[in-house]
Amino acid sequence: MKKLLVVLAFLLAASVYVTAESIDLGKFPKGKWLDANWNAVWEFGADNVRLLDTAGNVVFDFKDKITDFKVDIGVSEANVSFACKETGRKYVFTKGITNLDLVMTIDPDWTVTDYKVTMKMKN
Repeated sequence: MKKLLVVLAFLLAASVYVTAESIDLGKFPKGKWLDANWNAVWEFGADNVRLLDTAGNVVFDFKDKITDFKVDIGVSEANVSFACKETGRKYVFTKGITNLDLVMTIDPDWTVTDYKVTMKMKN
């Protein structure tokens, strides 16, 4: 019986590590920023990140698909970084304190060439 309980406890603990992280953007600015190169809008809410088209339709919802999530609030900038296995990319978003722009860097798993863009706040 003890062995069964140990196995069940192990399986429960392992299942917690397999699931995607829930996110809390904390003090990172909420809003929408436009990637003009792709006509894409990145939306940051209190607990989710979504990619929209310019008409507001959801292109990709990162809810429950994010791993390695970090928020770092410093004196001169705030950073959010995370990975998404489904998209095969790592993302870093940097928001300075001197303007409303958001700098996005995407690191695709399949290439050494990153994508970097400065996005203007949409609203």
